[in-house]
Amino acid sequence: MTSESSSRTRNQHLDDDPAFALHRGGKLQVTSTVDVHDQEGLSLAYTPGVARVCDGIADTPELVEDYTWRSNLVAVVTDGTAVLGLGDIGPEASLPVMEGKSLLFKQFGDVDSVPIALACTDVDEIVETVVRMSPSFGGINLEDISAPRCFEIEKRLRERLDIPVFHDDQHGTAIVTVAALHNAARFTGRTLGDLRAVVSGAGAAGIAVTKMLIDGGIGDIAVADSKGMIYDGREGLTPVKRELAAVSNKAGLRGSIESALAGADVFIGLSAGEVPENVVATMAENSIVFAMANPNPEIHPDVARRYASVVATGRSDFPNQINNVLAFPGVFRGAFDARATAITENMKLAAATALAALVGDDLSADYVIPSPFDERVVPAVAAAVAAQAREDGVARR
Repeated sequence: MTSESSSRTRNQHLDDDPAFALHRGGKLQVTSTVDVHDQEGLSLAYTPGVARVCDGIADTPELVEDYTWRSNLVAVVTDGTAVLGLGDIGPEASLPVMEGKSLLFKQFGDVDSVPIALACTDVDEIVETVVRMSPSFGGINLEDISAPRCFEIEKRLRERLDIPVFHDDQHGTAIVTVAALHNAARFTGRTLGDLRAVVSGAGAAGIAVTKMLIDGGIGDIAVADSKGMIYDGREGLTPVKRELAAVSNKAGLRGSIESALAGADVFIGLSAGEVPENVVATMAENSIVFAMANPNPEIHPDVARRYASVVATGRSDFPNQINNVLAFPGVFRGAFDARATAITENMKLAAATALAALVGDDLSADYVIPSPFDERVVPAVAAAVAAQAREDGVARR
């Protein structure tokens, strides 16, 4: 059998899998917004008409937002080092996920985006690459870049660019988690300020969720990494974790996550570490369990429900899915509608508040967060984000 026929046979076999069949040829294409049928149309869409538009933008640079697709275009940037639950699989293997992200941007937020998979992992190289290509884009969505590099990359890009920069693994997860936890607290007759939470995982999502919950007024929150609880003064902490230790764990919890969970109101799982049932049983009455590791939650929902009043996961086959698609399309839609130069902390909190409010009087143990297919989600989040951008002084319209 020739190599060509062998490849054809292998591809036919792969197409028996519906996931491969759906992905054949990719999930994206570029389509035009105008039709060119004659010489007059060609002369307007391209030369010589296009030169007048170029001259106009050269004279008045802000016209680029009105006369190109830049004002509605996001670069979905990755280096393939932390892809979903797959880890460091490289830029090429990350492309199906990045295409999927772009598909969701378009379907849910009517935001155009282009997947950009970079063949470099050095922080300086990534930052310089994104800065140099930024004139083509109205926003940057960082995706699946491993911690702690992701924190530095986002920080430096936000300092250097005057367009929205958003690391979805951090802030999308945080927005949806905060919204769901607000409603879970309300369901159990409490507020965020009444809760003591324990977070498993000090990666990008764990740190962002913790910081946003602190900004949102949670009573106390402590984070565990692979070495145990993070507390102020613990030796060997990275700069990011030292910063986290200074603002979290007011109770000064030390030792294992298992001991920290005794009497805790909330467990938030953003790692792959399993929590035994006997440990879940030590949590406070009316506890809340958000076990969001994929595909295997830290605590299986059936086990968690034996002890917890509200259970959420990252999976679509259980109630209360914490899904980033509830956040990022609306966040960018709102930022673009306001022509925002940045996405502020207040804009993220506004998104979480708007998302939580959609549940309203339908609140129940199995409904603390809306479905991604709820058509109210993107308009509500976008309106809240745009309004907050104007209040924060980062809107250009």
